[in-house]
Amino acid sequence: MSEATKFLLTEDRIPTHWVNLLPDLPGEPLPPLNPQTVQPAGPEDLTPIFPMALIEQEVSPSPEVEIPEEVREVYRLWRPTPLHRARRLERALGTPAHIYYKYEGVSPAGSHKPNTAVPQAFANAQAGVGKLTTETGAGQWGSALALACRLFGLECEVFMVGSSYDQKPYRRSMMETWGATVHRSPSEITQSGRANASHPTGSLGIAISEAVEVAAQAQDTNYSLGSVLNHVLLHQTVIGQETIAQMEMAGEAPDVVVACVGGGSNFGGLVFPWLRRNLREGATTRFVAAEPAACPTLTQGVYAYDYGDTAGFTPLMPMYTLGHDFVPPPVHAGGLRYHGDSPIVCALVRAGLVEARAYRQNDTFAAALEFAGSEAIIPAPEPAHAIRAVIEEAEAARQAGEERVILFGLCGHGNFDLSAYDAYLSGTLEDPEFSEAERDAALANLPQGAPAIA
Repeated sequence: MSEATKFLLTEDRIPTHWVNLLPDLPGEPLPPLNPQTVQPAGPEDLTPIFPMALIEQEVSPSPEVEIPEEVREVYRLWRPTPLHRARRLERALGTPAHIYYKYEGVSPAGSHKPNTAVPQAFANAQAGVGKLTTETGAGQWGSALALACRLFGLECEVFMVGSSYDQKPYRRSMMETWGATVHRSPSEITQSGRANASHPTGSLGIAISEAVEVAAQAQDTNYSLGSVLNHVLLHQTVIGQETIAQMEMAGEAPDVVVACVGGGSNFGGLVFPWLRRNLREGATTRFVAAEPAACPTLTQGVYAYDYGDTAGFTPLMPMYTLGHDFVPPPVHAGGLRYHGDSPIVCALVRAGLVEARAYRQNDTFAAALEFAGSEAIIPAPEPAHAIRAVIEEAEAARQAGEERVILFGLCGHGNFDLSAYDAYLSGTLEDPEFSEAERDAALANLPQGAPAIA
């Protein structure tokens, strides 16, 4: 197997349980807070927009949560996904490092997002819900939920961030092909959208507000989130569990695991099963979270309680935040344009268990072209940030003369992102600057009355 390029698992190796990292986190997790009372949020605060099955997963103390057989049956359409040894990239970089990547672009929606869209749609269908609303940045999540809703007989309404709606028309076509209704956000059909008409490029925070507003006003409608919340990251851990088995097939274990971070679902899905080995077994694997320099939540955000959306409908979450009013520049990695991050991921960064790095847009596209030129897959702009970090790690291994093992998540393909590649190849791709002034202005509007986090 030393010369293998792909490490493949059979369908009977699809995980039977999701990995819940909450019981293994150091210290006592900080609770989400009710936005009205600023007291710890309970199930009753979430039942207007989530089914009880997902709420139970959100707060579960169990280290593992069983995957329903109906969900595993749908997973068989694309799981297990392949693990690749990037031998050609290794040669191109002249590095002694061994580079592996877990490729989630083989799913029908072209990304990792169906791993959670399917169980969320299933749980809502079981609860008798007729329709789901959601937001989407670059369109991967909206595509995944449109697919999952179609499979389980639900209506789907998507608010797509304005800049991505304009940049990626075929993502919209994909959602509509699977039966979804798609709106450009900010839209005119919600109060939240109309209140943010002065931000025409939109943001995930604004789109979340629109989707939550619609769900909260209709009894047969729930809201579905593609990242950030505990149950979403839980569902994604099928990725990391499969890579543990596949790395065993390869006869190696990673020295460092790298993934991009927007809200945290892709990162948590790959990293959490490996990180649990560090916490339980004393393994020494390093973990790197790669984010855009134009929206540097983990590297330049403030650790505080903040809303997950712009309008303040969601519970207050403890996280690194740029402020819920912050509207990131319209970078092409639309899935990473979020003002906050998963509370679990933020807690890991704060505890020093995860290192965060930020990269500029043109640097990530340069890395994407280097990867595409050797490995043949055109990566989405989001995982291009991880590839940039991998190239840094490979160069460090070359300089040290060490045969390090690098594992990273290639969470989706870039076949619907070619307008961004056109801009890069023509030399017109911008490098939007992060505005500290806009961040500071947004942070001045953090929720009043929320407890300070020491």
